Amino acid sequence: MHNQAPKTKNVWILVFAAALGYFVDIYDLLIFSIVRLPSFSDIGVHPNNMRTEGEFVLNMQMGGLLIGGIIWGILGDKYGRIKVLFGSILLYSLANIANGFVQDVTTYAIIRFIAGIGLAGELGAGITLVSETMHRKKRGYGTMIVAGVGVLGAIFAYFVSEWFSWRTAYFVGGGMGIVLLLMRIGVFESGMYNQMESKQVARGDISILFKDKKRMARYLYCLCIGLPIWFVIGVLVTQAPEIGLALKAENILSAGKGVMITYIGISLGDFIAGFMAQMFKSRKKVVLIYQLIILLFSCLYLTREGITETEFYWLAFFMGIGVGYWATFITIAAEQFGTNIRATVTTTAPNFVRGSLIPSTILYGVFVHWFGIVAAALIMIVLLTGIAIFALSRLEESFDKDLDYLEE
Repeated sequence: MHNQAPKTKNVWILVFAAALGYFVDIYDLLIFSIVRLPSFSDIGVHPNNMRTEGEFVLNMQMGGLLIGGIIWGILGDKYGRIKVLFGSILLYSLANIANGFVQDVTTYAIIRFIAGIGLAGELGAGITLVSETMHRKKRGYGTMIVAGVGVLGAIFAYFVSEWFSWRTAYFVGGGMGIVLLLMRIGVFESGMYNQMESKQVARGDISILFKDKKRMARYLYCLCIGLPIWFVIGVLVTQAPEIGLALKAENILSAGKGVMITYIGISLGDFIAGFMAQMFKSRKKVVLIYQLIILLFSCLYLTREGITETEFYWLAFFMGIGVGYWATFITIAAEQFGTNIRATVTTTAPNFVRGSLIPSTILYGVFVHWFGIVAAALIMIVLLTGIAIFALSRLEESFDKDLDYLEE
């Protein structure tokens, strides 16, 4: 059934290459949020327009991620995982270098849209390649390393923005991508994909996901288990100044530092989740534990009247640990579907979950109007976690599932 397994050394080179790719990906994904204010000030954006112009540019990047997720997923199944890894990193690296030269908001937004398309391909292709290449009982370690190392890119982005100008921060991101592209020359394609190429089977046909009701439900359940993740990062931590004000915080809570500390928690959480899945021989149990951690620490945060900065940073760290099932979520998605549609699923799933922040924030905005910011955030995190736990209960355990099969 399988070709001879690749040498262990080569497998770990592949894991290392995927991990560094995700490191650069996360750096480039978050760098706009980190340098938004100094970059906007430099190109002449009026202080009153900072928030609205920032939302415009960020939504353009998010739109690129959603479109790119579909494009790279289909290309990954049609032409191979390696081609996507090379193509996506080249596109977002060049876009980030171009970002260092922008002089107006419109150009800024267009380039972030292009960067978003490129950024969408990195993680899904990397996780698919690692999942298909490693031994089925050990692949959790591979995806754990990819995500755990990768999210450290957020911390590096924060420090680069502190040390250098915003334009230099973009050049650093683009330069890292080009260097990694050269390092990746010689990385091998997935054996399962190579075997599939010789068969007469539909590859990268996204309609396969929706032709069968059970398959479509499985895909939707995979998306739903990730719903709380980006609400924690995109609202609970990013809107810390406003939430802190409503909680009568002693000082204004720093969203930038909060995001950095959350990502430290996410990195640690990803490593712990990988080890726990190997120990329990179950990914579902781990994801359930992490979803309950999110619920617990989000509720502690949102009910802590008079919260101090120190308390906020500790709660952000523990919410980050809860969010650290990100890699496990994507691995579950990869393990639920056959080789001919796997890259499409694994690349669209994380980007659709990122995109779910848009309807989540719209609903959150309605609740803020009705109940106030703190009650709205509490309702949303309980609702999203409840949906995620229900969706998790509907999926089969996939810990040591053989992935060498096709979706008819």
